Amino acid sequence: MLEIKNLTKFYKDIKGVENLSLHINKGEIFGFIGPNGAGKSTTIKCIMNQINKTSGEIYINKVLNDKNNVELKKIIGYLPDEVHLYNDLTVEQMLNYSNSFYEKDCSKKINYLVEKLNIDTRKKIEELSLGNLKKIGIVLAMMHEPKILILDEATSGLDPLMKETFYELLLEEKNKGTTIFFSSHNLNEIKKICDRVGIIKDAHLVSVETINELSSNNLEIITIVSNDADKIKKELNQELIREEDSKLKFIYKDNINNLIKLLSRYNIEKILIEEPSIEEIFIHYYN
Repeated sequence: MLEIKNLTKFYKDIKGVENLSLHINKGEIFGFIGPNGAGKSTTIKCIMNQINKTSGEIYINKVLNDKNNVELKKIIGYLPDEVHLYNDLTVEQMLNYSNSFYEKDCSKKINYLVEKLNIDTRKKIEELSLGNLKKIGIVLAMMHEPKILILDEATSGLDPLMKETFYELLLEEKNKGTTIFFSSHNLNEIKKICDRVGIIKDAHLVSVETINELSSNNLEIITIVSNDADKIKKELNQELIREEDSKLKFIYKDNINNLIKLLSRYNIEKILIEEPSIEEIFIHYYN
């Protein structure tokens, strides 16, 4: 449903994203994760034709995503990281105005989303908190039942209960066959709802994996307590997660038998071998 080929965007000498290629299947929720400044929003703004690409091509439903292609725009729903609307309108007026953009009447879907998200339509846009403004953005993105949803930091500003409601809405859309491109810096929510995840770092795509693959990489969290900690640290030449007196903690990426052989030469008081959490795996990609 969404294919990105060698996408590159430079802001003069500053690299926004470089040689990024992705293929996102129809009906999947694809997580796009990385820290602030990694290139997530730049990628999305290129998909939405809000900024000009330096090079590369983007296809939606196998059609080149040209900014003048009105038919493609009809099947896209978009939620930006910051929602800016007409402050002097009420929520109801804003939704009715947006409804007028479409050939079909979206009232039924609007009413459903308003009820699910607990939105007070009588308030003016200027009176809304960040979270309530984001809820209006969600309605605007989903009201016309698009075939593909492009979501940039969609849950920022939402309280925990409303996040759960939003996840339910996304899963409902997925079950209808909607494709969802979900940008976030929160690994826990990516793990909760996504089928696959793309990890972006310093404008480059580091990895694309299923959530299960991400969790089952050949990585171990090792904690060692030893009076020989300094010698072990020197021989391992391993970047540490934590070091406290005689305790070392690190992510180990090689064959565990090699580590056991190395440690057998030292006096070890305690050793703990754990499967890393998804957060620790994520940190590994940024070392």
